[in-house]
Amino acid sequence: MEHALRAALVAWLRGGPAPLGTLNAVEEEAPLRASPPWLGIAASASADWSTKDRTGREIRVALELHTRGDDPAADGALTGAIERRIAALPRQQAGFAIASTLFLRARAERRANNRRGVLLEYRFRCLAS
Repeated sequence: MEHALRAALVAWLRGGPAPLGTLNAVEEEAPLRASPPWLGIAASASADWSTKDRTGREIRVALELHTRGDDPAADGALTGAIERRIAALPRQQAGFAIASTLFLRARAERRANNRRGVLLEYRFRCLAS
């Protein structure tokens, strides 16, 4: 279920409206060749969240946005668009249903060569269809 959620999440974010269209890549990992801005899944982990009659997983996903620029506020619009798009992820997916989505935390940092990184962490609770 974890791999299916990751694939669904990447596909959903790739199809997002502006300003998500400004991303040079949306990948499951760091893209091999892409200049900022790009978005990738930094990590994910899952634990059992089954019920008596259905298999379930609690899946935590960390997304990392890589950008470039001097202004720390410039990433705000893009980060907000990512958050809204994740909140709108359809609950029913192929093979599973998302019971709940919860934003956990974010972290932003300035890096060398005028680069910036924003880490967004989410919890998804899913049940097999």
